[in-house]
Amino acid sequence: MNAPSHEFDLAQATMLPPASPAGPCSVPDLEMLTEQWEAVHDAAGAIAALAQLAHEPLAPEIAALPRRAARIGGWTYEMTAHGIEDLAAFMQPGLRALLALTAKGQDTTAAALTLWREFHTARTALLELSEAG
Repeated sequence: MNAPSHEFDLAQATMLPPASPAGPCSVPDLEMLTEQWEAVHDAAGAIAALAQLAHEPLAPEIAALPRRAARIGGWTYEMTAHGIEDLAAFMQPGLRALLALTAKGQDTTAAALTLWREFHTARTALLELSEAG
C-alpha cells in the first residue's frame, strides 16, 4: 500500500543552493576571509588550552580552506564565508566568558571543552562543504 503524499512530502525534493532574493550576498575578499579563519583558530587554541587539551597544529588542508573555497567559487565560497563568520560569532563571546570565569578563579574545563567540540563540529562541516563543492 502506498503512503499518501501531501504537500510536505520532501522525499523526492532536490536540494538547491541557497539563494537570496536580492542576488548574491557580498562576501569578504579572500585575504580578509583567510585572516578571519586564522583568528578563529587562534581563539580555538586558547579555548583548547582552557579545556586542558593539547595544542593542535593547523594542518595545511585546514589552513587552505578559504583558498579552496575561493577556487570553487559560487555558493560554496559564499557559504564558507558565512560559516567562518558564524564560527567567529560564537567563538568570540564564548572565549570572553571563559576568560572572565578564569579571571575569577573558576574552573572552565568543562565549558571550554563544550565550546571546543562545537567549534570542531562546525569546522568539520565547513571542510566537508568545500570538499563537496
